[in-house]
Amino acid sequence: MNKKLLLLCLLLICGLCHTAGKTTFKVLQMNLWHGTTKVPGGEQGVIDILEQTDPDVVFFCEIRDGRTFIPKLIEEMKKRGKTYYGETFDLAIGILSKFKPDSIQKSCIVPGDEGRAMVKLLTTVEGQQIAFYSCHLDYTHYECYMPRGYSGTTWKKIEQPITDEQEVLKANRLSFRDESIRAFIQAAQADMAQGRAVIMGGDFNEPSHLDWQEDTKDLWDHNGAVIHWDCSMLLHEAGFKDAYREKHPNPVRCPGFTFPAGNRLAEQAKLERLAWAPEVDERDRIDFIYYCPAGTGLSMKDCTLIGPSETVLRGKIVENDSKDKILTPDCVWPSDHKGNLATFRIRGK
Repeated sequence: MNKKLLLLCLLLICGLCHTAGKTTFKVLQMNLWHGTTKVPGGEQGVIDILEQTDPDVVFFCEIRDGRTFIPKLIEEMKKRGKTYYGETFDLAIGILSKFKPDSIQKSCIVPGDEGRAMVKLLTTVEGQQIAFYSCHLDYTHYECYMPRGYSGTTWKKIEQPITDEQEVLKANRLSFRDESIRAFIQAAQADMAQGRAVIMGGDFNEPSHLDWQEDTKDLWDHNGAVIHWDCSMLLHEAGFKDAYREKHPNPVRCPGFTFPAGNRLAEQAKLERLAWAPEVDERDRIDFIYYCPAGTGLSMKDCTLIGPSETVLRGKIVENDSKDKILTPDCVWPSDHKGNLATFRIRGK
């Protein structure tokens, strides 16, 4: 009997040790829309969102003044008993993290233009190193408007929709988005060669090829266009997984639109601040979290949209008409984008 009791105790201890070596953490991705200045009470809204969602890592973009904004967030969360570390390097992007950094640095700099850098956080979770990258890709040449009959450079209507894939991609490549993603992939491959998992996120200002295929060509004013958008294709070919589309693989049922978000508080609901192509359906998924386990113990548990339940359709704020589940915090939403909230599992070494 004593031997059986001892064996049972050992099994329980081993089970507890295994459980302790496996944990979950949350990653939040948010666009702050000119540093929250477009929405009354927007800065307090960010603090409230952090309080309510309790993320472990946050990817921010469109920070207006990182020298004051990030330190203020850190101080405000400290008052609430939560310790965060963070940095922007005076860029319009930044990272917050509950995990103590092994390092934070500028990374993925497009040659000749440091303003297009990403912010990289290297940290250790359960004995496993993870590289987190926060980004905001070039907003110019927003050519998902071309098939809809609008210019992606002047935001004005054009004579007719342009749906030829090669013509759209040629115009799209005048931006610096593909250069930024190639620089990221090069940096990420160096991380993975050292046994690190990689997670990145931000506003891409470009849709995913997963959302512009045969099943969606006649939806959302795509006007028959099938387009293999560069950034998502490059990441897919490099082995990265699109967190939202991994969890919600059907783009017809769950399109996951992040822009434009139906923010009724924005400039007292002046719709010209939200709708750039008001006579068409301009809705798209342009905000992402990508990850690559790279043979580590990283896996994704869940990913959901976060922000207003409403969206903007043909120049009007309307209720969501998809099967997407949207987490709407009980506070001011400071952006014209929805964000992503992903939960990951990590198995300790």
